[in-house]
Amino acid sequence: MLRLLRKKKLEANKPASQQALVLPLHAPNRSLEFLAELIGKIRPKDPNDIQQAELQFQALLFQVSQDRTSLFSLRKALLTQFLKTNIVPALTESGIVSGRGFVQELGKKIKHKLLPELQTPGNFLFVINKIFYKRSDHIWVEGIDENLWKQFFDMLGIQVNLTEPALIKQLQQALQILSYRVTTLGLEKEMTHRYDNFQDAVYPFLEQNRLINEYIFNTQTGPGINKDQRILLANINEALHNCRQSIQWIRDQRNAYGTSLAQAFILTRLQQQVQRMFIILDVLDADNLVDTQGFVLYFKTVVHNENTKNSIKEFVSENTGYLAYQIAEHGGRTGEKFITTTRKEFWRMFKSAVGGGVIISFIGIIKNLLGKMVLPPFWQGFLYSVNYSLGFILIQDTNSTLATKQPAYTANNVASSFDAQKIGLKPDLRNLAITIGKVSRTQLASFTGNLLVVFPLAYLLAFLFFEATGVKVVGGDSPAQMAAAHKLLTDQQPFHSLALLYACFTGFFLFASGLIAGYVENYLVYSKIAERLRSSTAFKYGFSEKRRYKIIQYIENNMGALIGNIALGFFLGMAGFFGKIFGLPFDIRHITISAANASIGFFGMDHNISSKELVYTLFGVFSIGFLNFAVSFGLAFYVAVKSRGIHLREYPEFLGILWRYIKKYPRDFIKAPESRVASQLT
Repeated sequence: MLRLLRKKKLEANKPASQQALVLPLHAPNRSLEFLAELIGKIRPKDPNDIQQAELQFQALLFQVSQDRTSLFSLRKALLTQFLKTNIVPALTESGIVSGRGFVQELGKKIKHKLLPELQTPGNFLFVINKIFYKRSDHIWVEGIDENLWKQFFDMLGIQVNLTEPALIKQLQQALQILSYRVTTLGLEKEMTHRYDNFQDAVYPFLEQNRLINEYIFNTQTGPGINKDQRILLANINEALHNCRQSIQWIRDQRNAYGTSLAQAFILTRLQQQVQRMFIILDVLDADNLVDTQGFVLYFKTVVHNENTKNSIKEFVSENTGYLAYQIAEHGGRTGEKFITTTRKEFWRMFKSAVGGGVIISFIGIIKNLLGKMVLPPFWQGFLYSVNYSLGFILIQDTNSTLATKQPAYTANNVASSFDAQKIGLKPDLRNLAITIGKVSRTQLASFTGNLLVVFPLAYLLAFLFFEATGVKVVGGDSPAQMAAAHKLLTDQQPFHSLALLYACFTGFFLFASGLIAGYVENYLVYSKIAERLRSSTAFKYGFSEKRRYKIIQYIENNMGALIGNIALGFFLGMAGFFGKIFGLPFDIRHITISAANASIGFFGMDHNISSKELVYTLFGVFSIGFLNFAVSFGLAFYVAVKSRGIHLREYPEFLGILWRYIKKYPRDFIKAPESRVASQLT
């Protein structure tokens, strides 16, 4: 008797954290506090400290497994929330992009960023937000080992708890809502226009809705699940698999037919809804074999979505991924010609870059001559833009090369070299290292070809202009003219100007022009512009057959690059104008144009500069080139990798592979090898 009293006294003196909480079944507020307290025991101080979260989770699992009272309380707390709240919004909305459309949904998120929407306590999403109230909770929830979450839900006996009639009714309601939404999206033009037969396109989406409505009607006959319902559920499962195959088929067609933002939005929404229906079906079949892994994925999705539901970055990234992938794919195809494998291709690239250097030299001379004209800033910027654009178009049409235009295209090709979506397995890191070597030597060949011509030819053209007219392009006898010539040199010097900042701006413009070119190429394919021109009556009567063929061929093969060149020309030409009118340090520095300006300035000063300043100016020019390349390549590579769903941090071994390749074949990064296959890289 004394031992029993002592035992009760010791239990009464236990710290609150060690005492089991026993809850009444119909106490939703208290059960919510219990669940919040439970998650608080797992939550790490730093959301990125996954190891601490896992250790605390393991300790909690051990405690619950050893104390049946705690386990009983936890089960009742969860079941209470399921029964006393409406879970339909959590199943039909959370983790699924809204049907408002991209622009409308973006506007909604901006508004809710300023003033969050109101959630009532009767909504299960209110429960999720109360338990995972920190906006960073999704980081550690997603980071914790999936097996721990599976162990947690298996311990709760989730297949037993989800059999309450009121809960089943909500699950059926959510399934029916999702079914109608899937049917509506399956009938959209973006889903059907790639099929030759309309019935083939819409059949899976109509069939799943017919079967689900039949199942719902059948469940009204009485409680429990009968043989007919089991057959219907199996047929629904098969119909949803057919819907998923249709979605994947349309995605596979994007390589040949392009895509659009609207199509990417619809496909994303459809895939999320179909996946959610699979989770609901898994519970409704009442076979006590719930796919815990699928449930864990849904749980993580809901927490992530509620934490980031008003994140504009998250929304834009998710819904533009497939469009970005297609833009990157078109850019990657263009980038293939900028990557050399053999020595013959290497020297061909060098000769092409020499041609580009010739054209850039004339662009530099004309640009400085335009600068002599007294014009309002806008019109001066406009003339600069036309000069740049025509020069870049001429480089394209003569098959010449501009070194700084390569990174925006080759980055996409580098990313596709280890594209998991293409090889279907782990990304090919060895092929990525080899491709980087190819890009390195090709970029070196094009930079060398451009600069070996631009420096002497721009100087020669400035000299010939002076001999022909008696006037220097820049410079002269007066102090003001000499100062203008000297400014062409100091503008390239990194610590005497903002040259390096302006070089970064130029890198962004180079990236943006590549993105625009890829977008236009994708649009031409997706909108069938060539086919529409061929069938246009006005086009047929306006041009001869031979001329029509040439126009259509040019549009198909060059329109993307043409628009990209014009965009780049206006980006570079108008940058100074915007800097002037807004009083901002905003301008451009492009390596080949800077090289031409340095040569023109050197001639304009009659060579009266010290060797130290000359070397310093040349250092500035090469620094500008490095930043042009780094920023352009970095941004394009980020978009290409992001659009493929690849996370480089998951492959730390790549740096080791790249380093071994550099040590074994250092010359591959400078010039093309005679012959080598990828399998030699170990």
